[in-house]
Amino acid sequence: MKRTVAVVTLGCSRNEVDSEELAGRLAADGWTLVDDVESAEVALVNTCGFIESAKKDSIDALLEANSLKGHGTTRAVVAVGCMAERYGQELANALPEADAILGFDDYKDISARLQSIVAGNKHVPHTPRDRRALLPIAPSDRAEVHVSEEFTRKRLGTAPWAPLKIASGCDRRCSFCAIPYFRGSFVSRRPHEIMDEARWLVASGVTELFLVSENTTSYGKDLGDLQLMEKILPEIAGISGVERVRLSYLQPAEMRPTLIQAMIATPKTAPYFDLSFQHSSPTVLRRMRRFGDNEKFLHLINQVRVLSPEAGIRSNFIVGFPGETEEDFNELATFITQAKLDAVGIFAYSDEDNTEALTIDEKIDADVIAQRLETLSSLADEMVSARAQARIGEHVRVLIEDSELQEGRAAHQGPEVDGTTTFIGTDFTIGQYVEGVVIDSMGADLVAKPL
Repeated sequence: MKRTVAVVTLGCSRNEVDSEELAGRLAADGWTLVDDVESAEVALVNTCGFIESAKKDSIDALLEANSLKGHGTTRAVVAVGCMAERYGQELANALPEADAILGFDDYKDISARLQSIVAGNKHVPHTPRDRRALLPIAPSDRAEVHVSEEFTRKRLGTAPWAPLKIASGCDRRCSFCAIPYFRGSFVSRRPHEIMDEARWLVASGVTELFLVSENTTSYGKDLGDLQLMEKILPEIAGISGVERVRLSYLQPAEMRPTLIQAMIATPKTAPYFDLSFQHSSPTVLRRMRRFGDNEKFLHLINQVRVLSPEAGIRSNFIVGFPGETEEDFNELATFITQAKLDAVGIFAYSDEDNTEALTIDEKIDADVIAQRLETLSSLADEMVSARAQARIGEHVRVLIEDSELQEGRAAHQGPEVDGTTTFIGTDFTIGQYVEGVVIDSMGADLVAKPL
């Protein structure tokens, strides 16, 4: 008998890929994918476990799905994803409303797991472990244990862009981040795997490929070639049907001139730099186990803009990290004023399990963190608005994503998290690329006139 399942995705683009891979496995085994949880026997909730607010959203989604049980089709609510992997048995104890908590190791047998759960069998949740220990410490030794698998993926939407995972895991040890603990060490996918999936996405109607990973600048180091991204980027962009390639999550400490040049010089590659600065005070950055300072970061930004003045640059920052002084905070505010970024995310520090920062003294008072968050967010909005206004008169190429609003994204605007570009009084269709000139701005968003 055919079973029905709805996949609910929270979190980042990497989670979106995981959801589509799970959907592909389920569809291949006879499951019917439906859009609405209330129409599905199983609600499969792909959770996010990155920060406190994301975890709360994931729990709310699980509770909402659980509320449908007994009133219609829904018979089971199952949690997968980062929060499920990160907490396992602990989450199962705290959230009995979920019928099962599945870890990453359950993904390859996802169909059998769900069949068993629907049949009323109890699933024993895993005990979380440090997944970094599953692979050799030296990246060069990981290629020997890498197992190539034919990807199984089913698109869950019809957007003209799609994320394409090029690697998983992370080798960095940022003191505030638990991702390496539950995602594991950095593992690059082999170029032919990426190319095969890219061609499949294009055949499925995708024209913009968004290359995602926990650290795109590390791609290839475990395959013996740290400049492998520079080599495969022209191949990906050269696939027939590809109109735009975009890179995500670039680590400033690992940015190299050859990669900057490749991103700007390779046709169809968006001059879009998603640089994870996190802070700019050297004192705070060292506590974060990160590299850099105002001067180094501004130099990196200048390197990009000398080669491509219209390049888009975005970043995220954390305020209230343990030990952050007023002077440190003011240094960060100065940097945001000088950097003239296109998009900025400001986050308040919160303690995270299995991180070094959890044990650092000199915690900042919650009221001080809230005040700094408000101050810096306001400054960031002002600076982003000024950057958008400075783009008036620029020529842009916009991918239309909403035909009703006549809204899309230019090359410097990333999916879902950055600003958008809107045309007024036009009738363009979703998936169309439109050449235009910017005539106005509203915050981070632009208004353009077609050429």
